[in-house]
Amino acid sequence: MSKPQRRPAQAATRVKTNTAPKWAMLLAGSVLAIGAATLVRADSHENITISHGYSNFGELMYPADMEHLNYVNPDAPKGGEISVQAQGTFDTFNNFTREGAAAAGTTLLFESILASTADDPYGSYCYLCTTMEFPESRDWVIFNLRDDITFADGTPMTAEDVAYTHNLFMTQGLPEYVAVVSQYIQEVEVLDTLRIKFTFSEDAPRRDVLGFAGGTTVFSKAWFEETGARLDESTDVPFMGSGAYVIESFDTNRNVIYARDPDWWGVDHPLNVGQNNFDRIRYEYFTDASTSFEAFKAGEYTFRNENSSLQWATGYDFPGVESGAVVTRELPNGSIGSAQAFIFNLRDEKFQDPRVREAVRLMFNFEWSNDTLFYGLYDRVESFWQNADLQAQGAPSEGEIALLQPLVDEGLLDASILTDEAILPPTSDARRPTDRANLRRASALLDEAGWITGDDGMRRKDGQLLEVEFLSASPSFDRIINPYVENLQRLGVSAFLNRVDFAQYVERLNAPSDFDIVTHTMTQGFEPGSGMRQWFGSETAADSSRNLMGLQDEAIDRLMTSVIAAGTLDDLRTSTNALDRVLRAKGFWVPQWYKSTHTVAYYDMYEYPDPLPPFALGNLSFWWYNAEKAAELEASGAL
Repeated sequence: MSKPQRRPAQAATRVKTNTAPKWAMLLAGSVLAIGAATLVRADSHENITISHGYSNFGELMYPADMEHLNYVNPDAPKGGEISVQAQGTFDTFNNFTREGAAAAGTTLLFESILASTADDPYGSYCYLCTTMEFPESRDWVIFNLRDDITFADGTPMTAEDVAYTHNLFMTQGLPEYVAVVSQYIQEVEVLDTLRIKFTFSEDAPRRDVLGFAGGTTVFSKAWFEETGARLDESTDVPFMGSGAYVIESFDTNRNVIYARDPDWWGVDHPLNVGQNNFDRIRYEYFTDASTSFEAFKAGEYTFRNENSSLQWATGYDFPGVESGAVVTRELPNGSIGSAQAFIFNLRDEKFQDPRVREAVRLMFNFEWSNDTLFYGLYDRVESFWQNADLQAQGAPSEGEIALLQPLVDEGLLDASILTDEAILPPTSDARRPTDRANLRRASALLDEAGWITGDDGMRRKDGQLLEVEFLSASPSFDRIINPYVENLQRLGVSAFLNRVDFAQYVERLNAPSDFDIVTHTMTQGFEPGSGMRQWFGSETAADSSRNLMGLQDEAIDRLMTSVIAAGTLDDLRTSTNALDRVLRAKGFWVPQWYKSTHTVAYYDMYEYPDPLPPFALGNLSFWWYNAEKAAELEASGAL
């Protein structure tokens, strides 16, 4: 297909940032860095960097003339299909709104101006651009877009599309996103057909601004104007993007199939060489974990990233594994451990008392759960930056104390934060589901908080029953939550598990006051910045898909400001250590578990680069299909 003719260059168009409170997506957190040239502009007397990327800390890993990423196989064959499972249901292809349940894999359809890699935690690289220009002050950035980018319908991408998409996010995007970005991006200007300029507000943190601008996902302006689609509404028609894949077909709540676009513009881009290797990526939907596993055993889908310790320990002895048709692997995972936890809804008055939260936390027996339910396969989550040097350890350092002392002096933190070791989750006796010592401690805390046990053994305060609902949509969590519920009932708490269907679960999470405790994963990165405010900022507490707990705390807000302002890696580590320490001390979570490996099973027709990069499994991207092995599996009847 021939490339369409591009529109001629036009006069600069200004797009003012609109701060209307709607919805949008969290921008990419990291970008790749590249070798840069500098020049001095006479009008500003500032050194201007012209580069293929940037890094806030150190040099970029990849040069401007890179041929491909270090961890891919540049000769990986293209072809075949990989199929994976998805849990729950879906009723929309719009993952930029909380209206409805979005289909899995929709991110395959879209691309951003800058891209990151799986082996450089601090670098960001030009992807939709050839170069980026910015002054020492980082008051603005200009992206010089590539001239060969087309959307899935073959129409060219221009700076107009970038500006339109930014304004779309700011008028119809997620409120917690808008609340953050509206403070930082002051203006967006179309300078030319392929030149777009972002100007930043005076108060915007300079370490974050390039990533905020470069993380912009780009949609087709013409498509949105023609269709009248909205970013804040559910849709069964995907938005027009420029990604490697398009939707081939779908059967609502059963499967979605993505096909590699044969006319995709980016196939030869150095960041894409050796990637996007499958002709098709298929998601098969299941509402029940057992049914999903049986379907995998029967070959109804072919790659499984196992997240059930029970299945991993006991389920992989079926004929496909024994014959070698199915391969099981434990692959290294160097990413920050996921901060998965039960979280309290702090909007509920009963959970505003830290003694109540601590009592509830004491009743979760991780050690017994790990031994009895998880076969010892997990470690306990202790930190929001688990297994990274950003994790708080022991007593605070001198640098942390310098940040914490003013907050103590102002009465925002207890003085114990200056001397105590970083809070760890309570430990329990692994021999029995209920730890009696923790039961006594929890009982004393509730007594102290005024929740008194009545003649019926239940706790009340001012005539109100102490009731705790665990909201869940996952049947596989029943065996984990039920012993926790029983422990709380022994404490006199009217605790119960309410498992609902996925659509109702999403609906209730969207109503900030309509749950007590849910499981939440608060994923953080190696270079924490302004995106943290979507998770922990007071400005996002009222209504957020990330700050589900409704956290509002001035000390945390100010520590996040210190993290965002950190100019060196040492400062970043120190300030994040302090923030992690205080987040853990606030006790709005009951830490769950994590593992430092990928536990995967797949039919033996896929191959991957060895070694894998530290920060990605990459099974949908830089793995590839071995057609000869696939034919052997089909001939044997394994598939």
